[in-house]
Amino acid sequence: MRSGQVWINGKPCTPQLVRKCVAHVRQDDQLLPHLTVRETLTFIAQMRLPRTFSQAQRNQRVEEVIAELRLRQCADTRVGNHHVRGVSGGERRRVSIGVQLLWNPGILILDEPTSGLDSFTAHNLVKTLSRLARGNRLVLISLHQPRSDIFRLFDLVLLMTLGTTVYLGPAQHMVQYFTAIGHPCPRYSNPADFYVDLTSIDRRSQEQEVATREKAQSLAALFQEKVHECDDFLWNPEAKELNVGSYVASPTLLCDNNCQTHREPPCQTATEPPGVVQQFVTLTRRQISNDFRDLPTLLIHGTEACLMSLIIGFLYYGHEDTKLSIKDTAALLFMIGALIPFNVILDVISKCHLERAMLYSELEDGLYTTGPYYFAKILGELPEHCAYVIIYGMPTYWLANLEPAFLPFLLHFLLVWLVVFCCRAMALATAALLPTFHISSFFCYALYNSFYITGGFMINLKNLWAVPMWISKMSFLQWCFAGLMQIQFNGRLYTMQVGNITFLVPGDEVVNDMDLNSQPLYAIYLILISIGSGFLILYYVSLRFIKQKPSQDW
Repeated sequence: MRSGQVWINGKPCTPQLVRKCVAHVRQDDQLLPHLTVRETLTFIAQMRLPRTFSQAQRNQRVEEVIAELRLRQCADTRVGNHHVRGVSGGERRRVSIGVQLLWNPGILILDEPTSGLDSFTAHNLVKTLSRLARGNRLVLISLHQPRSDIFRLFDLVLLMTLGTTVYLGPAQHMVQYFTAIGHPCPRYSNPADFYVDLTSIDRRSQEQEVATREKAQSLAALFQEKVHECDDFLWNPEAKELNVGSYVASPTLLCDNNCQTHREPPCQTATEPPGVVQQFVTLTRRQISNDFRDLPTLLIHGTEACLMSLIIGFLYYGHEDTKLSIKDTAALLFMIGALIPFNVILDVISKCHLERAMLYSELEDGLYTTGPYYFAKILGELPEHCAYVIIYGMPTYWLANLEPAFLPFLLHFLLVWLVVFCCRAMALATAALLPTFHISSFFCYALYNSFYITGGFMINLKNLWAVPMWISKMSFLQWCFAGLMQIQFNGRLYTMQVGNITFLVPGDEVVNDMDLNSQPLYAIYLILISIGSGFLILYYVSLRFIKQKPSQDW
């Protein structure tokens, strides 16, 4: 059959109804590693349960799911991942299931939930799913060759080959069906293994491929012939041959409008979901909690900024009595504005691509919208950004004996803060705009290098031709360098020695000669804010209109 209609609880299927009734647990666990099991589920409860739920009701629902999935012993343990120590693989998979169970969906679809698990853990997981299927919901699982004790837990089995159905019916009668058509399962063999092998295509040689393809097509055609008169297309043996309970208990629990149960009926959460303000607050709290619990990464970033600052500062240290030369001061200011943003790029892009799979799945599930995530991502990273700039900016300034007054220091610090923020915004935009980590990092570094060489230090801006001149107008490194030069040079006299003759050179003339006085200082701040805002707008547009699929899905 190549056409038809899908109905859910007697209603035609629509995207809104699917999102309301169907939960999808993906093959890979998309969870933040530094949150505990309870915190992960609490976050979902805040985002998914209706506004009418009080905080006590949300917490109660979280505890019910923890108990239902038997996660009490690890409720306060970090979820973890391949790099961060946390709960076991089976427990992590149950957390992923709990994320979807929180809002009590009527249909739960799981994509290969036992992948990567050992046989014992896989069996326990499917036992949990079998128990859930008895609780007024339909559980659909895709598996490849389940072991025999897992196979015995199934109510219905759908066996497919080449996109067509070879068997659809009770699991307990699958052997009986294939035996009747001339393919009995050998004694002591696992029926799942045997019949998956029977319907598989052997591509080791062209002859074997043709033979196995014909056999699979004939099995599919035979099944279609046997069930073509059935409304539900399920194979059923004669009623007299049935000797155990009905296999359709789980599906009818979903569809029976008269089902007598104390549980809330599925697909009945029609009340308003949380608003954008609550989404923003919850996402920001999650962002900050996850980031600041990653202590190794924070220590590495802090140490990196501190070492870079001290290295630059000690390089120019020892000039308390005499100021640095004009050339040395210009080189120092350019390094301050150009080196630390370079280190930020890789960190921001790698972090975005690590979160991309989770972001894609949560947006697809309708957990929140793009706007709250966008603002939470930017504001949630500001504390780390500020700490990073402070650790980097302060030691260098005082060790290099730059202008000691408070106002020049404050203006200097704000410029460094803005240039690092512009670099972060550029990295966020390229990470959201481009599909893979390697492409994003390549493009971002190429853009950064073009800003670097047109920054006004490598070559005088007066000597640039049209194209690099326009690039320099968009270069936040050039505007930062111009601002730092104006803060340190304008209104001050510098000495220049030629042989035994010492000249007094006005700092304004130095800045004018490098063509860095084209805009007043206040305009430079506004330009940097505009450049950063432009990258942030591009970041939002990319999030809004480009699906943030993980790299492997492109």
